Amino acid sequence: MAASQPVLQLKLSLVGASKPPVWRRLLVPATIRLNRLHDIIQAAMGWEDYHLHAFEAGGVDYGPPDPELDHRDERRSALHDIINQPGDRMRYVYDFGDHWHHDIVVEKAFGAAFGARYPLCLTGKGRCPPEDCGVCGYADLRETLADPTSEDHADMLEWLGIENAAEFDPHAFDADEVNVVLDGRIGVA
Repeated sequence: MAASQPVLQLKLSLVGASKPPVWRRLLVPATIRLNRLHDIIQAAMGWEDYHLHAFEAGGVDYGPPDPELDHRDERRSALHDIINQPGDRMRYVYDFGDHWHHDIVVEKAFGAAFGARYPLCLTGKGRCPPEDCGVCGYADLRETLADPTSEDHADMLEWLGIENAAEFDPHAFDADEVNVVLDGRIGVA
């Protein structure tokens, strides 16, 4: 990326699944379209893109084109036209059934480093919840996995595709793994 191109450092925080907190710190080109930001969020969080999503900022909703939803086309909406200064924020909602809300806050804005590759995940914390469980379901899942005597313990292990509850670490996060996915799935600017 050319050194003069604007870059935003974003903090993406999952709302409601706060034990442990789940968040990511990302560097993205400020000129990125929201449909590409959606792809970056999916990769950074570990979501599988099974469900609908939308962005909201300043009372305006943005999302994929859909005649049944009243929102602006995310493919025509650049991030820097919506948020671009430290402290600016927007919301990203994934899965309209389970309502996973993510706060997105601009932490810094700066020029790209010469030759740097974006998007980039700097750091983060916490494993993304599994698809299709919702905030309450995720709390139940963690509680059930922690109790091998629970009548639902074996079903939860099977649902997650694991043999041992220790394989599901809600604290686990690896920024390097996210960056491999970002490079492979998203490409770089």
